[in-house]
Amino acid sequence: MKKLKKILQIILIVFALLIVGFIGLILYAMASDYKPDNKEQIARPDNPAVLKDSLVLNLLTWNIGYAGLDKDMDFFKDGGTKVITPEDKYLANFSGIEDFLVRNDTVDFILLQEIDRDSKRSYRIDQYQKMSEKLSGHHPLFAKNYDVFFVPVPPSRPMGKVISGIATFSKYAPVSSTRYSLPGDFGFPTQLFYLDRCFMDIRYSIENGKELVLINTHNEAFDEGGVIRNAQMESLKRFVLNEYNSGNYVIVGGDWNQYPPDFKPDFSQNLSFTGKIGNFELTGIESGYMPGEWEWIYDPLTPTVRTLTAPYDPAVTPTSVCDIFLTSPNIESVSVRCINLDFTNSDHNPVIIKVKLR
Repeated sequence: MKKLKKILQIILIVFALLIVGFIGLILYAMASDYKPDNKEQIARPDNPAVLKDSLVLNLLTWNIGYAGLDKDMDFFKDGGTKVITPEDKYLANFSGIEDFLVRNDTVDFILLQEIDRDSKRSYRIDQYQKMSEKLSGHHPLFAKNYDVFFVPVPPSRPMGKVISGIATFSKYAPVSSTRYSLPGDFGFPTQLFYLDRCFMDIRYSIENGKELVLINTHNEAFDEGGVIRNAQMESLKRFVLNEYNSGNYVIVGGDWNQYPPDFKPDFSQNLSFTGKIGNFELTGIESGYMPGEWEWIYDPLTPTVRTLTAPYDPAVTPTSVCDIFLTSPNIESVSVRCINLDFTNSDHNPVIIKVKLR
């Protein structure tokens, strides 16, 4: 009887410690919760460039997946089981991403998403600093969208600390750059451990007196029901229409986590998807989202994103397009190409476009 009583006491003590630990985790998360302002200035250089209105501009967008979502990875939030890629594989991924960007460092504007600063999942390497050193001919800009001291899921192997965001590397010094918060709140306590999504607004003077407004965005992915996704899209729409109606040139690029309006994926080398797989739901942008003269620029022949329910197999892995550009009517599309890297170092492929001001 005494032995049973002792066992029960131990169980109660362990249970009490777990409850106290959980309460402590929530309280600390509340105290340290990242709460960015709706609008935050990133930089305002002293000597901004003045761009010619006859310039042909090259832009690249790439969600690098913090160099942790290579072709051999699946991911627990997307229906897989893995959390963090092994360190040697991570280092090889990051080196491959750096090499690709250095080979394409003549691109005027490089827009990256999921770039880490101090995260367990990327072995606490400051990817933004290292990229800035590699792309020394560009002006680096960073906007944080993820700052959590400890992500407690999955319980068996928590993801841990995450500091991450979006980055833009520009050949030209902008007039200013600003972080704008996107709508989104998954409620208590989920939001304490989740992203605070945003877009980055970078402005350039044009010799004709107008401005080029370049936007780097990374929209919501895990929004069942689409309420947050729709709110983010409406926020972006209001912003870009206001800029265009003010006479400016507007380019939006990034990972929209949606496929383009009226997009019909047809990739012969593998499956395509336009729905929900695991916890990731990919939907399409509504046909009438923007006025008809605005242009969606993407490569319909090459997938930009793959699912993460299992390691990549080109014969069976579902793929789609969600890394796209949107341009205002006073910008002309010259070319677009998705570079098929077979998702070797990231679950996304990079997209490069060329445009010119009308």
